[in-house]
Amino acid sequence: MKTIIRNATIVNEGKIYFSDVLLDGEKIEKIEKQISLPKQLKYREINAEGLHLIPGMIDDQVHFREPGFARKGTIYSESKAAIAGGITSFMEMPNTFPNTLTQELLEEKFTIAKNSSLANFSFFMGVNKDNLEEALKTDTENVCGISDDGLYFNSDEGILANYPEFLEQLFAKSETLIALHCEDDATISRNLNKYKEIFGNEIPAKYHPLIRSEEACVKATERVLAIAKKHNNRVHFLHISTAAEAALFENVLPIEQKRITAEACIHHLWFTDKDYENLGSKIKWNPAVKYEKDQEGLIKYLNNNKLDIIATDHAPHTVSEKSGNYFESLSGGPLVQHALPAMFDLFHQGKISLEKIVEKTSHHVAEIYRLNNRGYIREGYFADLVLVDLNQNWKVQPNNILYKCNWSPFENYEFKSKIIQTFVNGNLVFNKGEFNETTNGMRLIFSKIR
Repeated sequence: MKTIIRNATIVNEGKIYFSDVLLDGEKIEKIEKQISLPKQLKYREINAEGLHLIPGMIDDQVHFREPGFARKGTIYSESKAAIAGGITSFMEMPNTFPNTLTQELLEEKFTIAKNSSLANFSFFMGVNKDNLEEALKTDTENVCGISDDGLYFNSDEGILANYPEFLEQLFAKSETLIALHCEDDATISRNLNKYKEIFGNEIPAKYHPLIRSEEACVKATERVLAIAKKHNNRVHFLHISTAAEAALFENVLPIEQKRITAEACIHHLWFTDKDYENLGSKIKWNPAVKYEKDQEGLIKYLNNNKLDIIATDHAPHTVSEKSGNYFESLSGGPLVQHALPAMFDLFHQGKISLEKIVEKTSHHVAEIYRLNNRGYIREGYFADLVLVDLNQNWKVQPNNILYKCNWSPFENYEFKSKIIQTFVNGNLVFNKGEFNETTNGMRLIFSKIR
């Protein structure tokens, strides 16, 4: 059945304008000021007057925890939370259990998602010291890329950014996108020993950005950047957390021509070191939430295109796993349900435009990963769409948190904007708090040439 979304305020491709949008099956059929259909034709009509219509957010960095850590979250539970937050597609990292280090394990995750994900999906192939040749077999059309995020290079230590000789091999051989976490292990270890001497195991949470410091981030990012520029292949820098790192990237080329790209994450755009006092380990992430100058710098570099996209790094843990002393409390937290509302609050604060939010959460993600027919409101593209009321306040409370871990760092915060409806491949999956779970999302498909 066809659907007409009428009187929408569309935010798309740098413009805001009024139009109707006609959906037919999975795709957008027509975008016109006034669309009329024959009276005898059966169709659904949605009045979007007063609402903004945007392409759904494409989140290129989530940890949905399945298989292996179902107590924290599942592909079903976290994709449901994502849909409620206006995220219509996700790309998930390889640090599930067992780690996604073989093509067989990778396809097992796709099978789980095919049967349970409400959102569209892809999964990164993991890479470490022992599986380089296996990782290089990754199908560039059917898999978003390869990554070390959440993995150790060896069985018990390090991330790839600390092993330049291995990166040389990887970059020289890879034909797909490589997404990397960049922090310098030696710097972190030195800082950790310093504060352990002072506090023992009871290091206050506010010292996390001094342990996982600006120096640790910049040193590793500079190291990887130098190798990436040498090989000129597709490298994407995950969760940039400092203004000093963001300044290292270039904004000369249009997004579709960039070989090196980078992202900012919601928690680094929203929280600062001042929030550790009230939230403690609830905002403990790696890389760490840092300082106001970094928060301001990240927003600045998003606006001037040195940083290309916005992601969540959604990484749920149970309440007990986020408790205890510095060494016991795990890093990471849930964000997919509240990411877009947080960005719209930054819009209300005058820090970023609606057009830029859509560019960084949809358009540019599609361009970086070379996604086929997604990320824009265009005729012939998949109808992954979100209707948002920019002026409907709502408070985050336990009874409306959808994450399986059942907590949020935004709890008791009142957002100014609310997601009203979410369409995935033309299906109205989320409608004013209610879900239609009769259809699942689709496997994302990419251009073969990255």
